[in-house]
Amino acid sequence: MKNYTITVNGNVYDVTVEETGSTPSAAAPRRAAAPAAPKAAAAPAAASAAGSVKIEAGAAGKVFKLEAKPGDAVKKGDPILVLEIMKMETPVVAPQDGTVASINVAVGDSVEAGALLATLN
Repeated sequence: MKNYTITVNGNVYDVTVEETGSTPSAAAPRRAAAPAAPKAAAAPAAASAAGSVKIEAGAAGKVFKLEAKPGDAVKKGDPILVLEIMKMETPVVAPQDGTVASINVAVGDSVEAGALLATLN
């Protein structure tokens, strides 16, 4: 077994990974992955007001709450929105100081990892 420390959005996680020593083809059958959630449609006003700094989803989830709106000034680390990921409320924070240029999702939208959530200027 190998132990790793992983940092995600400032949260530190200790994980243990077991090596089985078998090749993937010889391994026990695995269940198929669950189908991906559909990509969220962009909010109507978002397309015309995109900023230069993209804020993307780190994991697939559902938009639980919007914490900021276009025009709001934010500091690095301020919450922009909250995603529900695996029944956990996960804040999505500003990567740097700026002004929210667009919010590209709405409460209740399902998003995939890497989906554009918002932009900053």
